[in-house]
Amino acid sequence: MPDFEVVELGSADSLEPGAEVPDFTRPLVTDEFWEDRSLSETSSDEGRTILVFTPMIGSFVAKYIWDELADRDWFDRADRVIGVTASTPYGISRFLDENEFPFAIFADPGNDVADSFGIPHDLDGMAGISEPRTAVFALDPELTVEAAWVATEWPEFPDYDALESQLGLE
Repeated sequence: MPDFEVVELGSADSLEPGAEVPDFTRPLVTDEFWEDRSLSETSSDEGRTILVFTPMIGSFVAKYIWDELADRDWFDRADRVIGVTASTPYGISRFLDENEFPFAIFADPGNDVADSFGIPHDLDGMAGISEPRTAVFALDPELTVEAAWVATEWPEFPDYDALESQLGLE
């Protein structure tokens, strides 16, 4: 395993339970295709959406998170699980195909969605480059935050058992 330094990110000015989520339109990517979709188009009156923000695709953090969610069958146990990352549609499509993940991920290369959720992470030594903090938001059908978990250091992973309990996925 490569050496890396844990970076304290501190608290984020992120959306809290009860907050309305800003709608956005970005390429929604699968292993087969992508198309511009709004967050509101991915929601329905029949359940909630779980948005999973990860660092850029290709990082060990993103790979580990999606492996863990696939192993825990979140795709089958939740109404909708959708990712958001600062990678391009090409990179995301390749990542999903190579790993046979059933999830769709919004491509947000400008990291504007993370900014609107209050969870950007400026990358050290890379002027003007940011990615989302690792975060999970459960949204009701009206796009209101029901639950949220946001990393306070890099790398940091959620307590998946506690998160599943909070989201009713146990």
